[in-house]
Amino acid sequence: MFATLTSILPIFLIIALGLALRKGGIPSADFWNLNDKLVYWVLMPCLMFNKISLAPLGAASLGAYSVTIIGGFLVAMVFGLGTTRLLGYAPAQATSVLQGCARHNSFIGLAMAANLFGPAGFDIAILATAMLVPVSNVLVVVFVVSSLQKDMVKNLPIAIIRELIRNPHIISILIALLVNQMIGAEVPVLHDVTGILGAGALPITLLAVGANLRIREMTASVLPLALAFAGKMLVFPLAVLTLGWLAHLPPDVFQIAIIYAVVPTGVASYTLAKQLGGDAPLMAAIVTLQTLLAIITIPVSLAVLLPLIS
Repeated sequence: MFATLTSILPIFLIIALGLALRKGGIPSADFWNLNDKLVYWVLMPCLMFNKISLAPLGAASLGAYSVTIIGGFLVAMVFGLGTTRLLGYAPAQATSVLQGCARHNSFIGLAMAANLFGPAGFDIAILATAMLVPVSNVLVVVFVVSSLQKDMVKNLPIAIIRELIRNPHIISILIALLVNQMIGAEVPVLHDVTGILGAGALPITLLAVGANLRIREMTASVLPLALAFAGKMLVFPLAVLTLGWLAHLPPDVFQIAIIYAVVPTGVASYTLAKQLGGDAPLMAAIVTLQTLLAIITIPVSLAVLLPLIS
């Protein structure tokens, strides 16, 4: 556990630095807004294209890996939907709990995989991102819009298609898959450029994760926070553990799947809640609490779960 903690501590120190810089006004609030756009539109798409286009997608374990990762996401989603309906939560609150249960922070997962397992772990982790980004974007948007924007339900397919075709992460993943299958090798200049830009994605993104934490907006009752925490930190990992066992995942792939299962909810959840009329203060509290507690929950979870799959 100590080795795991020392491996992931740099990640959370970078996140803490991002929070401290934003609160200190360094360089400025405008910088962090522009930085988010740089990461979203340029750096992360370059990273995903560069790695996915060269990934060994023909591996026999890829199907089992996708079932494990996506299955864990779906189980966590069902938990969020079921518990909020059982407790009679209003749609705005329910959708924020749902996002807190099922969405994930890919950036922390990628950084952890690289720190703990090196380049090979990073390459396996980027495939998890490729699987989860399209699925989570479609399903979460469908449930949030159908709950909060009932007047948009008739136009929901068009809205989803519009969102997908302008999402740079999904576009980069699709192009990468095409290059992977049709070329299967480095493309001069293209891979050089995306490799250089992609190399800066994780440190800058981790700073942005910290800068986007909203401690002042952590105004929420205990139960919704606890439900989201249980869904993300207990239900999701246990579902991945069970599905990985049933699918007979190789240990190296299984370890990365577990890492993805225990990372906190992604900060993009707050943006979606705010844009579509969800409970944004609750979403801010869920994201912030899970991210802050992850320095404890991740080493503990990995110390308990990883020995079970070795």
